Amino acid sequence: MMTESNEFLCSPPKKTVRFGGTVTEVLSKYSQGNRTEFELLKHQLSDPEIKDAQIINWLREFRVSVNYLTSEYEQLVNIVLKLPWLKRSKEVVEEYLAFLGNLVSAQTVYLRPCLNMIVKNFVPARVIIREGDVYISDSEDEDEEDLVARFNTCHRALQMIVQYVPSAPRFLMPILVDRFPYIKKSSRSMECYIHNLLRITVYFPMLRLGILELIIEKLLKVDVSVSRQDIEDAEENAISSLKNISAPEETLFNMDEDEDPQQMSTNTTNELMAHPEAQRLDACLFLVLSYIKDICFQHGMFDLNTAKDLYKDLLAIFDKLILPTHACCHVQYVIFYLCSFKLGLAEAFLEHLWKKLQNPTNAPIIRQTAAGYMGSFLARAKFIPVVTIKACLDLLVNWLHGYIDNQDAGSRAFCDITFHGPFYAACQAVFYTLIFRHKQLLDGNLRKGLTYLQGLNFERVVMCQLNPLKICLPSVVNFFAAITRKYQLVFCYTIIERNNRQMIPIIRSSNGGDTAQPCSNPLDSFFPFDSCVLKRCKTLIDPIYQPWEEANVEELKGPHKPVKPGATPDDEDDFLKGDTPQNDSMVAEMTPGSLELYQRSPASSVGSPPHKFLQRPF
Repeated sequence: MMTESNEFLCSPPKKTVRFGGTVTEVLSKYSQGNRTEFELLKHQLSDPEIKDAQIINWLREFRVSVNYLTSEYEQLVNIVLKLPWLKRSKEVVEEYLAFLGNLVSAQTVYLRPCLNMIVKNFVPARVIIREGDVYISDSEDEDEEDLVARFNTCHRALQMIVQYVPSAPRFLMPILVDRFPYIKKSSRSMECYIHNLLRITVYFPMLRLGILELIIEKLLKVDVSVSRQDIEDAEENAISSLKNISAPEETLFNMDEDEDPQQMSTNTTNELMAHPEAQRLDACLFLVLSYIKDICFQHGMFDLNTAKDLYKDLLAIFDKLILPTHACCHVQYVIFYLCSFKLGLAEAFLEHLWKKLQNPTNAPIIRQTAAGYMGSFLARAKFIPVVTIKACLDLLVNWLHGYIDNQDAGSRAFCDITFHGPFYAACQAVFYTLIFRHKQLLDGNLRKGLTYLQGLNFERVVMCQLNPLKICLPSVVNFFAAITRKYQLVFCYTIIERNNRQMIPIIRSSNGGDTAQPCSNPLDSFFPFDSCVLKRCKTLIDPIYQPWEEANVEELKGPHKPVKPGATPDDEDDFLKGDTPQNDSMVAEMTPGSLELYQRSPASSVGSPPHKFLQRPF
C-alpha cells in the first residue's frame, strides 16, 4: 500500500516546456551552420523565469555533451555559468555541481570561468534599486542561513573542482585577487569576502601565504586612509549628536527616571564605529584576529607547530608589507595578537626586529622602523616578562655603547639624523621601554633593580656627542628625564635646557654644499602599538595590552623650580621625591595616552606632538 511518506510515488513528474532538440542535436546543427535552435537554446537558458525542472533537464543533457563543448561554444557555456543555481532547490544544486565536475575535467579551457563564477558568489548578491531617475546598487538583504548555505556550497564546488583538476589552486589565486571588493564597498561585502578567503586557506593550505598577504595589503590601504584622530573625532561627534537628539525628548517624556541618557547613547553606539572606514577596518581585522586564534587553538588546545607555521607566514607578510608601511595604526596587531599565545613566538619576533635593527645592510628607514616596533612591543605587550625586557634592554644599550665607541673617533661624531638615524631610533626605543616598564624593573627588589639600571650607563648615552636627547621625540625625552632623575640614574635637564636654546640643524650636502634647516623633530618615528581604538578588535587586544597608567603621571608631579645652566644633581631637589624640574622653555608633559597624541600633528599623521601640546604642564 502506498504511504504518504513515499515522496517519489506521491509526486507526479513535473511538467516542463521546452523547444528544439537535445543539446547534442543543437550543437550538431550549429556546427553545420544552422543557428536557429542554438539561439533558441540560449534564449531559454537566459529566461529569468526558468523552472527548476527545466534547469535540471538542460544540465543533464549538457553533462552528456561536455565533450562537444569546445571553446567554440564559449558563449553558450557562459550563459549556463550565469544560471542562478545557488538559489534553487537542492536537486538543482547537486545537478549543477555534477555538471561543473564533468565540464572542467573534459574541457579545462573553462576552468577559469568556472572558478571565477564561484568566487563571484563570495559576497552577498547585489540588487539595483531605482529611486526616481537614480539607480542605487546595494547588498541584497539575504537571510543569514541562506547566505551561509550558499557559501558552503561554493566551497564545496571549489574542493570538487580540485579533485578533477589538481592544478586548479594555481589558477584560483589570481581570480581571488581580481574579485576582491573595492575598499569603498560596503563593510558587509568585504567582511564576507575575507571570511571566505580565510576559509579557503583551511582546505588549500598552499594558498594561505598569498591569501593572507592579499588581505593584509587591502586592510593596510584602509588603515592608512583614516588616522587615529579621525576615528576618535568621529566617535565623539556621534556621541554628542545622540546626546543632543535625546535631550529634548528627555525633558518632555521622561517616563523612566532610572534610565541614564548618556548610558543609552553609549549602548546605541557601542557596536559599530561611527567612521565608515573604521567600521570596515574593525569588522575585517576582527575576522583575521579570530582566524588566527582558531588556527592556533585546535579543540581548545594550543598547537605550537600550527602556530609556528602561521607565524612564519605572518612574519614574511610583516617584512614585505607592514614594516615598510608608514602611519598604519592597527593592522600590525595581527602579529602582536599571535605572539601573545606563546612567549617563544614573542621572543622570536623581538629577535627578528633586533636583527633588522643591527644589520647595516638594511635601509636606514627599515632599521629605524624596526627599532620603533621593538620599543613599542616591549612597552605595550603585557605578556612580555621582566626577564625578556631586561635581555632586550641589554642588547639595545650594549649596541648603543658600541655605536658610540665607533663614532667617537670618527668624522661624523656629531648630532645628525641623516647619518645616525638607527642610533636615535634605538635610543628612543630604550627610553620608551623604560617609561612604561620601569616599575616592573624595580618591583620586588628596589636595590637590585636600581643596580641593574645603573649598569646600563644611561649617562654615557645621553651625554655623548651624538646627543640623542636633541633628536628623540620631546614627549619621550621629558618623561625619560623625569624618571631617570627620580631614581638618580642620570640628570638630563641641563642637556635639555641647552638643546632648547638651539635650533636643531639638519646638515645636508646633496645640493653641492652644506645647508642648515631647522626642524623641531627630525626623527619622524611612531609607536606602532599605541592603543587600539577599534571597538571589536579592542575586545581581543585589551586583555594582553599594557595601557598607560595614571599613577605614572602622579608619581612625577609636584612643584618644580627652574634648572640653572650648569647645575648638577646635588644642586637640585631630592630626586626620590619625584619632582620633575620645569624650565623656561620646556616642561615635562605626559598624560594618559599622550604618547599616542603625537599623531595629531596637522602636518603629518606621525611625528612629533603639536607645539601647544608640548607646552602644556601636568
